[in-house]
Amino acid sequence: MRDRESARDGIVSRRRLLQAGAGVGMVSLAGCNFTGGQETATPVENEDQPPWYGSGPGSFEDRAVPGGTSMADMPDMSGTLNVYSGRGQGLVGELLEYLETRYSNLTINPTYDNASRLANRLVTEGGNTPADVFYSVNAGALGFVANQGSAEPLTEDTYSLIGSEFRAGDNSWVGTSGRARTVPFNTNAVSESDVPDSIMDFPDLSQYSGDIGWAPTYGSAKAFVTAMRLLEGESATREWLNGMQDLNIQEYNDEYAVSQAVADGELALGLANHYYIQRVLAGRSSAPIDTAFTQNDAGTVFNVAGAARVKASQNQELADLFVRHLLSSEAQEYFAIKTFEYPLVDGVDPVGRLPSISDLSVPEIDLSKLSEQDATVELMRDTGVL
Repeated sequence: MRDRESARDGIVSRRRLLQAGAGVGMVSLAGCNFTGGQETATPVENEDQPPWYGSGPGSFEDRAVPGGTSMADMPDMSGTLNVYSGRGQGLVGELLEYLETRYSNLTINPTYDNASRLANRLVTEGGNTPADVFYSVNAGALGFVANQGSAEPLTEDTYSLIGSEFRAGDNSWVGTSGRARTVPFNTNAVSESDVPDSIMDFPDLSQYSGDIGWAPTYGSAKAFVTAMRLLEGESATREWLNGMQDLNIQEYNDEYAVSQAVADGELALGLANHYYIQRVLAGRSSAPIDTAFTQNDAGTVFNVAGAARVKASQNQELADLFVRHLLSSEAQEYFAIKTFEYPLVDGVDPVGRLPSISDLSVPEIDLSKLSEQDATVELMRDTGVL
C-alpha cells in the first residue's frame, strides 16, 4: 500500500433523490466592484464579514458575491447548544467558532466523532440525549436518525432556504453541502474524451493497467461500491471488482492521496470525491489534473452533508436557528472555499472548474441506504479487495 498525506472524508441525486430517502430518513458587503459586467467581491474591513470571505486557498479575486440569505437577515442566536458532529473539527471548527464570535451570548459544544457512531449513540440515548443538533457527513446517517424517530421537523423558515431535492420529504433534515463522485485524470496522460461515460466500462481500460488508483478502505469508496451494488446488482459489482483487480488497480490510504498521485503523474486515472481534486489545485494551481464525470451511475453519485434538530432537545428554537445558519450565504461560501464542497443554496457557486449540480448526470438512489455497508464489505472481502 502506498502511504500518502491523510485527509478527511466525506456522496443526492438531482430530483426526488432525497425525497426517496425520507421514509428512512448576500453576504453583507461594504463594497463590491464589477469586472466585465460580473459583480465580484472586494474584501473590506467589516466585523460582520466572516474572515474566510475573500481569502484562503479556494478564494479568487473574481469570485462572485454569494447570493442566498445572509446571517444578518436571520434572528440572533443565544444560549448553549450541544452539537453531535460527524464532520471533523478541521472541516467545520472555524465555522462554529465564527458563530460564537458573531453571537456573544452563544456557546456551541461540539462532540466530534464518526457520523454512524454518533447516530447510533443518539438513538440509544433516546430522550436522555444531551444533543440538540445532529450534523452528519452523509445522508445515510441522517436518514437513520430520522427513521428512528429521533429528529424533529425543521421550521419552514429553515427548510425553505433549500430546494426539496436536498432535504428529507418530511423536512426532518436538510443537506448543507454536497460532494460528487468523480474521476480525477492526469491531463498529460489522458484526454477527457478518453474517460468512459460508464463506470462499468473501467475494467476494459487495459491501456491503463497499473495506472488507475483508489482508496478501497475509505468510507467514500465503500459507499461508492454500495451504490454500484444497489444500482447494478451484486453479480455485476463482483465482476467489476474482479475486473479492476485484474487491471492492477493501485491502492492508497485515502482519496486525497489518490488525487495527489494523479497530479504527480504516478497515476493516469483515479476514483475520488470531487473536492480532493480541488484541494490539490488549491496548492498547485498548474498541476496537470482535471475532473471527469461518468453518467447516471455509481461513478457520479452525489451525496450531502446535512443537519437535523434532535427531537429530545430542550432547545428546539435555537437548534432550528443553528441549522438555518448553516444555509446562510456566509456558511455556504465557507463550504465552497474552505472545504471545496458544492454549496446547495442557489446563488453560491462551487470553486474550480466544475459543472453546476444541475448539469451533473446523477442516478436516482436512496442515499440513506449507502450507510448499509455490511453486504458491501463482505463482497469486497470475498473478492480480495479488503
